[in-house]
Amino acid sequence: MSKRNEWKKREGVVYSTNQDFSYEQKPKSELPSLRNNLQSLRVSLDKSGRAGKQVTLVIGFVGSNNDLEKLGKLLKGKCGVGGSVKNGEVLIQGDLRDRVVEILLKEGYKAKRVG
Repeated sequence: MSKRNEWKKREGVVYSTNQDFSYEQKPKSELPSLRNNLQSLRVSLDKSGRAGKQVTLVIGFVGSNNDLEKLGKLLKGKCGVGGSVKNGEVLIQGDLRDRVVEILLKEGYKAKRVG
């Protein structure tokens, strides 16, 4: 991140009159990923804020971003569609709830369709 945008990382500090003040950032700690059979994933359909387009959302993943990216890549590949991983959720384009639940169950995850 450039020096100009460094202030965005500082939460709660607006201004300090102390000339010796230096902001120390807390390192981000990622949770270790749970085993597949301990994950409790929920699969739902969403179209709010997406110009009427439907997406299948997979939420409830507990673990590192790398493992979530791998899960997203697996689902996109097996469904043959596009998607993304944002804010701890996997977005799959289209209404593929049943197919996604089936794939997750075959991979050993606890998954259920919501809504």
